[in-house]
Amino acid sequence: MYRRRFLRTLALAGAALAAGPARATAAAPRFLDATWQRLPRWRGFNLLEKFQRDWNNKPFVETDFDWIADWGFNFVRLPCDYRIWTEAPGRYRAAPLQDLDRAIALARARGIHTLLNLHRAPGYTVAEPPEKLDLWSDGAGGEEARAQFAAQWQMFAERYRGIPSRELSFNLVNEPAHVPAAKYVRACAAAVAGLRRGDPDRLVLADGRDWGSLPVPELKSLRIAQCTRGYAPHTLTHYRASWAHGSDQWPVPTWPLLAQPSAFLYGDIKPEFQTPLILRGNFPAQTQFAMHLTKISYAAQLVVKADGRVLLQKEFKTTAEQRQPEIKDVLAAALPVHAKELSIALEHGDWLTWQEISLAPPDGRPATRLESVGEWGRKQAAWTIGADGVARCATAQVECDRDVLWTKNVAPWVKLRDDGVGVMVGEWGCHNRTPHPVVLAWMRDCLANWKRANFGWALWNFRGSFGLLDSERQDVKYENFRGHHLDRAMLELLREG
Repeated sequence: MYRRRFLRTLALAGAALAAGPARATAAAPRFLDATWQRLPRWRGFNLLEKFQRDWNNKPFVETDFDWIADWGFNFVRLPCDYRIWTEAPGRYRAAPLQDLDRAIALARARGIHTLLNLHRAPGYTVAEPPEKLDLWSDGAGGEEARAQFAAQWQMFAERYRGIPSRELSFNLVNEPAHVPAAKYVRACAAAVAGLRRGDPDRLVLADGRDWGSLPVPELKSLRIAQCTRGYAPHTLTHYRASWAHGSDQWPVPTWPLLAQPSAFLYGDIKPEFQTPLILRGNFPAQTQFAMHLTKISYAAQLVVKADGRVLLQKEFKTTAEQRQPEIKDVLAAALPVHAKELSIALEHGDWLTWQEISLAPPDGRPATRLESVGEWGRKQAAWTIGADGVARCATAQVECDRDVLWTKNVAPWVKLRDDGVGVMVGEWGCHNRTPHPVVLAWMRDCLANWKRANFGWALWNFRGSFGLLDSERQDVKYENFRGHHLDRAMLELLREG
């Protein structure tokens, strides 16, 4: 039934295209060959018209495909919310599916590969509100979620059977968070089994674990490629993003990113991250120490020592209902004697976060102020405070640059690629509040790394706060392009990459 509907819709779309732009009736476009073991270096954009049922459920825009092709790009990813076309499990609305048919037809007519993605799938989403079922669960609810997940992909496989994989591929589910590998593989296996019933030859991609950041070698047995992400460092790409908690308190990013201490102190519940924050310098007696705390998990015992002697300590406990509360607490004390080293540690518990530490000398000199960055999972380091009051990291002044991105975020995926699994960057980009020169410098280094790795990529998004059209950046001199604000500098950078 779905295949008959699709063929009829495709015929209608073909007729419309034939009456449209000249490129639709030109010689057949050339697509790049793609297999799960070796993906081409696609370059393109995420198009968000089916991204969210309640605020972004719109028809795809034909001129987007025109301009993407005209500017030399060859890829679109369509992140979708399954609720848009799903009335009930196994019952689907025709109109939104026909709009997907049309988008795929528009892309194919222009030589653009389409990657269809469930940004919200039955049982899982990174967005709000969460799903009622749990795709990763061991119980009956998990089994039901995986059955619905598989049914979605079987429907799409049947609907688009016959379109070559070099023109259309499937991206199973967007950014699984803290999901154990075995549970992720189980969910992906269910979806792959469903879609293989509909189309044994469809090219399939899966996002990495931990929001797409970690390769999943355990998926190789399913014969599917994988997608990574390009949102590191998060404090640069999501600076002042409304949905990134605490981002309005982050310092203005630079590139390369200068070292700053982590906002997270970890206790013995997370021993892999538990390290003290060390401050070294010349701290006279009566130096005023103050530490502004912001949030705790549920249990934390904070201890501040001066040359090994306890200066401050405080224990925090919450109930399950109060988990991760804002605490907005300030711990302050005057050093009783001269000290050369301060140690700030969570000796017991889970984690807490802090925003600022200040050290005010008794002689009236300006206070030293350290601001934190809220990057999860980074160990603390030692900092030296000079006579000028400036804190300098004892290990490195640069927190992140092109080489660090390669080592931490690209090299693990190169290893997966070398093991015979195709890899691409399914999403990347930078929100519009980061200074534009910083954005361009960071993008240039990302693109250089992915070209070195031979990875394709898809910017989030084409039009919008991460994109090159209508991004509403306040520090860009836009070019007027057919009624849109075009970031010409970003466009030319992307075309080179």
